[in-house]
Amino acid sequence: MKKAIILSLALVLVLAGCGVKAPSAVKVLTPDNAKAQITDFINNQLLVGAPYKATVNTISEVDGLYKMSIDVNNQTIDTYMTKDATIFFPQAIDMTKKTAAASSTANNTPAPTVQTVNNKTAKPSVELFVMSQCPYGTQIEKGILPVVAALGKKIDFAVKFCDYSMHGQVEINEEMNQYCIEKNEPQNYQAYLKCYLVAGDSASCVKTAKINTAKLASCVAATDKKYSITAGFNDKSTWVNGQYPAFNVFKDDNTKYNVQGSPTLVINGETISSARDSASLLKTICSAFTTQPAECQAQLSSATPAAGFGTATDNSGAAAATWTPTPCRWRP
Repeated sequence: MKKAIILSLALVLVLAGCGVKAPSAVKVLTPDNAKAQITDFINNQLLVGAPYKATVNTISEVDGLYKMSIDVNNQTIDTYMTKDATIFFPQAIDMTKKTAAASSTANNTPAPTVQTVNNKTAKPSVELFVMSQCPYGTQIEKGILPVVAALGKKIDFAVKFCDYSMHGQVEINEEMNQYCIEKNEPQNYQAYLKCYLVAGDSASCVKTAKINTAKLASCVAATDKKYSITAGFNDKSTWVNGQYPAFNVFKDDNTKYNVQGSPTLVINGETISSARDSASLLKTICSAFTTQPAECQAQLSSATPAAGFGTATDNSGAAAATWTPTPCRWRP
């Protein structure tokens, strides 16, 4: 979990073009001002759309930087910032120690933006596991919907949900809504989801996508009863690991693929890593075809959608292609 939060903070870290100002140009902030500025930066830029906020507990001076102890989603992280508040370092890495990744492989190269699927089929199966309120779940959904629209019936696509929730009752309610819409009105599901990802307004999107409200309400009630979703949410003795309410609609698939958090992309039964822009996701999914159709040549956007709800894109571009943060998880 701690690593996940660190990576979520690292998502918008500017990795190129950043330089420390010459000493004469540096304006050193007081610790109190630095604390206020970094709190605003994390909560209003890095964690936009997240259901939790960061709190800076302590701040001290270390090796010419401000070191800060930050609480994020019940986890404490040590981070660093230049004293003029121009550069934020979400994680300090001890360069004298060999990383686990370097130890496990002789060829320590960065993970590719597009991972090739080994299991080829004529009609790939694409299963995307998310939490409905996870900012990085919604991010990849925004990236993958244009791909699904381009490939159409050439793939079998389904959004599924993790078998536990981390973002309150609004999350489990929305997951029941989406499960029922996708099950009963699959022809309208993508229109609903595209609308929902803009502002998280389910009621408005039900109208926009012309969802049958009576059928939806009936299905949600039946689903809730069958899987004891609300009852489980209200009974903390049933919570997973004693911390998170269960959402067992797709529990068998979660177990089958060893889903660890949101998002998890499974193509032809293989868990796949990919950047979250539409162009990269198209290439990743198309690598699963035995013979790629013409639709794989579609020209889709390479801009990474911003995490959370909304239509903005992530200005960190290259960073988003390298880092694939997954804050919505608790399993190690």
